[in-house]
Amino acid sequence: MKSKRPETIAETRPDECSATRVWLVLSKAARAIEQNALNSISGLDLCLSDFAVLEVLLHKGPLPVSVIGKKVLLTSGSITSAIDRLSAKNLVRRTAGLADLRSRVVHLTPKGTKLIGKAFAQHSVDMEETLAVLKASERADLIRLLKKAGLWAAARVDSNAEQRRNN
Repeated sequence: MKSKRPETIAETRPDECSATRVWLVLSKAARAIEQNALNSISGLDLCLSDFAVLEVLLHKGPLPVSVIGKKVLLTSGSITSAIDRLSAKNLVRRTAGLADLRSRVVHLTPKGTKLIGKAFAQHSVDMEETLAVLKASERADLIRLLKKAGLWAAARVDSNAEQRRNN
């Protein structure tokens, strides 16, 4: 029996480049990479969305709750729950916004800063190991292509929603 080896680009059949195949491969790859990300933070007693909130605050500084939600792709209710969980662990605190006292700005506490600083450093190493199979130029190409596909898909979603509203 012949051993199975990965196909090269030249050996790829045209039907294996269909949009459905791209979606399937992308979905499987995303799940595997996400599982590595989850394993990376498993000892922190945080879910991936809570980790993402802390990471945004580490790199962007204090932000309004709504801005954090948009950056980490959480709905209004989900971001509120995440901030509540992190606040209960004394990792973040809320303050009133300066421009609008009704808005809430989220800050890392010293405990939160220490936790996410150390955790993000290790997470970066873990993700580098996860994607070590790709050269820097391949990563750049992948990022460019994923952004291109994502923007196109988002525009289609917007266009379809607009058409439904007009019908």
